[in-house]
Amino acid sequence: MKISSTACGYGFTLLSSRTTDITKVWGMGLNKDSQIGFHPSRKDRAKGYEYVLEPSPVPLPLDKPQQTRVMQVSCGRAHSLVLTDTEGVFSMGNNSYGQCGRKVVEGEIYSESKLIYRLQEFENRVVQVACGQDHSLFRTEKGEVYSCGWGVDGQTGLGHYDIASTPAKLGGDISGVPIAQVATYGDCCLAVSEDGDLFGWGNSEYLQLAAVTELTQVNVPRHLPFKVGRVKEVCCGGTINALLNEEGHVFVWGYGILGKGPKLSEAATPEMIPPVLFGSLGFSPDICVARIRCGLSQFAAITNRGELFVWGKNVRGCLGIGRMEDQYFPWRVTVPGEVVDVACGVDHMVTRVKSFI
Repeated sequence: MKISSTACGYGFTLLSSRTTDITKVWGMGLNKDSQIGFHPSRKDRAKGYEYVLEPSPVPLPLDKPQQTRVMQVSCGRAHSLVLTDTEGVFSMGNNSYGQCGRKVVEGEIYSESKLIYRLQEFENRVVQVACGQDHSLFRTEKGEVYSCGWGVDGQTGLGHYDIASTPAKLGGDISGVPIAQVATYGDCCLAVSEDGDLFGWGNSEYLQLAAVTELTQVNVPRHLPFKVGRVKEVCCGGTINALLNEEGHVFVWGYGILGKGPKLSEAATPEMIPPVLFGSLGFSPDICVARIRCGLSQFAAITNRGELFVWGKNVRGCLGIGRMEDQYFPWRVTVPGEVVDVACGVDHMVTRVKSFI
């Protein structure tokens, strides 16, 4: 199958294809909360696996399974979202904080659950989903942002710090502003407008939003007036953030291994990583970064030539650089093909590659 979307959760992975075949989504890894669906044991079909060791089909309750296409998957700590083109968004896994967009049921058992829930609370079609640790973000075709889940650090952006089990539209500084991308993974959130402006909310204990507030929790979206040019894309980890501007330059801030050596471990405003570290030299000035991604504590960047660079915490060798030490500068990963996209988790990464052969 030609995989079109990949997502890394906290110890599990979802893959999806835009096929019209019955099987469109596959899951593998940790499944104690049914975050990759119910996978029956070969010995006892009524029992499910807590661990799935190879990509296994995730059956979706679609009305028109041979017409509907899956556009994107996203994974959090123990929940997942699946975005379709015509049948909306489906959620599965742990809903202790309402992160699946449905009412929290006291004492609900998530292991071996067959429940895959269809969310129906949006005025317009959802075109992007993003899972945080225990919350979820949804972006519509009109550029609106909705959220649900755990809000103790303000990560739902709904103006309070409570649990929200029904997706609600965000206001604050993004009210009336068409949003082109949202990003989250831990409990901080970033959004980019169609005009290239940057907004943030959620946890700011690690300087993520320190440029606009001394508060460590921000419960409404705030405009981040960074002097970095027009923002094209952002990624948001546990304590680390990065943005990519229209010129192909990468900026990093927050706390952790940021990519400018061991001496820079925290920054309240974005610091640019020298383009030369991504291969932009005097004899090849046309090379620039085209995409950026991050997991909980590591970054990945893909150049316009399909080359993959990684840096950050190398938990269990997740950077794929052939050694176990942390990486303080961008390092090119040897991949047998042109890298199309990459997904980063806590201690693993998944890369989509177009083969040279």
